[in-house]
Amino acid sequence: MAVTDTLADMLTRIRNANLVRHDVVPVPSTRMTRSVAEVLKAEGFISDFQEQGEGKERQLTLSLKYNGRQRRPIITTLKRVSRPGLRVYANRKELPRVLGGIGIAIISTSQGVMTDRDARRLGVGGEVLCYIS
Repeated sequence: MAVTDTLADMLTRIRNANLVRHDVVPVPSTRMTRSVAEVLKAEGFISDFQEQGEGKERQLTLSLKYNGRQRRPIITTLKRVSRPGLRVYANRKELPRVLGGIGIAIISTSQGVMTDRDARRLGVGGEVLCYIS
């Protein structure tokens, strides 16, 4: 069966890979998943990602990060906010703060996918995709 919500699928794959301490996790590549992966890398939640394959077979391979000897995952919470059945938008004054600024909200704006901090700095609002901490 085809996945309709690629972002929710991506977050679930990362969450599951974190639970079993995998080093890498494959995710189907779309413009949205690539943009979110770029934000995750820029914010230090993942160490890197590569794109492989051709056409519909394209995949992103995300390299997950862990802390210390017990390999505690850097990403503790992944929560999808806006979904196909219920879109959630926020203007620049209503942008959410995740854990008082410790976590990030990923926002899809007219100027691309970015964190809530960047959107606040640029003075733009948009669709609240997910929370990550």
